[in-house]
Amino acid sequence: MAKDNSANSAENLIQAAEYVEKPESQLKEMWETLKQNKAAVVGLVIIALLALIAITVWISELIGIQILPYDPNYSDMTKSFIWPNAEHWFGTDQLGRDVFSRIIDGTKISLFVGVTAVAISLSIGVLLGSIAGYRGGKTDALIMRTMDVMLAIPSILLAIAFMAALGKGLDKAVIAIGLVSIPEYARIVRGSILSVKENDYVQAARVIGNGDSRIIFKHILPNIISLIVVRATLGISSAVLDTAALGFLGLGVQPPFAEWGDMLGRARGFIFTAPYTLIFPGIAITITVLAFNLFGDGLRDALDPKSRIK
Repeated sequence: MAKDNSANSAENLIQAAEYVEKPESQLKEMWETLKQNKAAVVGLVIIALLALIAITVWISELIGIQILPYDPNYSDMTKSFIWPNAEHWFGTDQLGRDVFSRIIDGTKISLFVGVTAVAISLSIGVLLGSIAGYRGGKTDALIMRTMDVMLAIPSILLAIAFMAALGKGLDKAVIAIGLVSIPEYARIVRGSILSVKENDYVQAARVIGNGDSRIIFKHILPNIISLIVVRATLGISSAVLDTAALGFLGLGVQPPFAEWGDMLGRARGFIFTAPYTLIFPGIAITITVLAFNLFGDGLRDALDPKSRIK
């Protein structure tokens, strides 16, 4: 009789295992769902193209090879304000610099700032949100009230305040943009941890002697990683916009380096005489932000089991 029960139990486990979805099939379903979203695919293709351009330009600078049509930082006043033509596809600016070359060169700066700033805010925000959500009590209150104060100030104004304290420059812009985005990740992680920390698997991990850090990073965060990934993807678009805003105000990347926001800021006085000097950098910012938003929305749907294709 005991053998029959054991056999039945084993058979039930085998049958149940057949219904367990393998990680490979989950990834396949997510990819299939993502492919069904044409807007997300377009966004992904644009992001891949921008990343390829940025990496290629960066490597060419490291090895000393000029792959751009013109030196993006070389000025020739005799060629200032040349309208777009076969020689200068996007025209030249007030200093005679090729606008097309500067936009291509600015791709690496915008993506670098966006990705690095998100990495800073993500790492700090996840850590603070995890501590606040898991510990609770006074620790939670202290951390989240600080985050609330930061959220009460518009992000661009807070970034300007940080830049005023840190000074101008690319590295300072990365730090400032990274700091202002911390509260968003902290709130997301805290809310997610509050909703899962009392689940059975967390209680079981605590009973068998796992420490708090192990429970957080091995048992809780992997179950909310999809929310973090989606927010980080959308956060890159916000970081690119903030970078452009700081550059427009003259607080970001400093001359002679090319950055889309700085190009807009320096060309705003020529909106009627040379509108192309504003149009092309503006299009570059718009396309980049739109691509990350489209891909982020599609990624959110793909990571939601309810929206996956059957």
